[in-house]
Amino acid sequence: MEASSIISVVEQALKTAVTSKETVVNFVALRMLVGDRAKYLGMIFGVTFAAFLMVQQGSIFWGLLSRTAGFITDQRQHDVWVTEPDVRFVDDPKPLPDTALSRIRGVNGVKWAVPLYKGLLSARLPGDRFEQVQVIGIDEGTFIGGPMEMVEGSLTDLRKADAVIVEESGAKGRLARIGAGGESIPLKVGDTLEINDRRAVVVGVCRLSRTFVNQPALVTTYTRATQYAPSQRRLMNFILAKADAGITPDELATRITKTTGLGAYTSEVFWWKTFWFFFKNTGIPINFGMSVALGFLVGAAIVGQTFYQFTADNIRHFGALKAMGTGNFRILGMVMLQAILVGVKGYGLGVGLASLLGWRAGVNGNLAFRMTEWHLIYTAVAVLLIISLSALLSVVKIFRTEPAIVFRG
Repeated sequence: MEASSIISVVEQALKTAVTSKETVVNFVALRMLVGDRAKYLGMIFGVTFAAFLMVQQGSIFWGLLSRTAGFITDQRQHDVWVTEPDVRFVDDPKPLPDTALSRIRGVNGVKWAVPLYKGLLSARLPGDRFEQVQVIGIDEGTFIGGPMEMVEGSLTDLRKADAVIVEESGAKGRLARIGAGGESIPLKVGDTLEINDRRAVVVGVCRLSRTFVNQPALVTTYTRATQYAPSQRRLMNFILAKADAGITPDELATRITKTTGLGAYTSEVFWWKTFWFFFKNTGIPINFGMSVALGFLVGAAIVGQTFYQFTADNIRHFGALKAMGTGNFRILGMVMLQAILVGVKGYGLGVGLASLLGWRAGVNGNLAFRMTEWHLIYTAVAVLLIISLSALLSVVKIFRTEPAIVFRG
């Protein structure tokens, strides 16, 4: 046999031996971990708790702040929102001058522009009960600004006398009347109510995004909405504009602002403007940030303490491995394998429980829950940090252990 062939056989044998030794060491590490069931389950519980709390609280935080711009999300037919320059967020509308609409339509690059009314009014429901409702008035010629999803009826039904369309969750919730037996009877097509002493007839039911204030919403024509609203000189508070072909929404917003001096924002910019107002001016980020931090700290404390105790209880086994020639680097690999197994299981259980809660929230529609890939990523990084710190804390004790410990009584 040639020398090159002998070398190849020897190299393959060495690789096989190394692989077999690593497999045995990893098997021992896993058996050591699952053998102490109480501590094994305790560590998984700690990671599960941390992952669940970080994903759940982060998703509720994002869902809650996303609702602040729910009204913007529902409007998809136009490119630019036009408001007074000092409007801070979408629920802070300020009346525009009557001449604003014609001025916007005269700006170069505007394909069309329509008025929009949004206001909080008091409605008298069947049974002489009063409720605050968001009244949305849309252009009666084009119905631009109206709901994109109808459950019953049609947008064109708004051309009927005194017609309004009610939002579905409001019709089933706060606008529902109580029957003789105490049951909740949803507001339905054909029912009537009064807004500012004017008759309103329900001609349809629609679906709208939940908003931060979570008031029931009614959609009607712009003219009828201004009749429902208290009498005042200015009632129009938004103008929706569409860009001509070849003009980007950003370019159109810039042109409108320079030409008219009004505030003009693309839907994305207006969405973030609303989002950052609530982020900076409410205690929501602090409250949910503390919950996420608490989940991380409690999870790290549980896993770190349990992992350290697990290592202390098995220190003689690690000493025996060192006595048989297992190096510190391979022992570090064993501990990290144990930590990764705990981390993967805990992460999966925590995310699974949070997802289940989010699914139930979506069914009920009450809890603001919006999970994104970023929640999964930052939670995975946090879990990796927890198990890494726990493993390093434990492995220091192993590195300091003398192999002779196995011969002590």
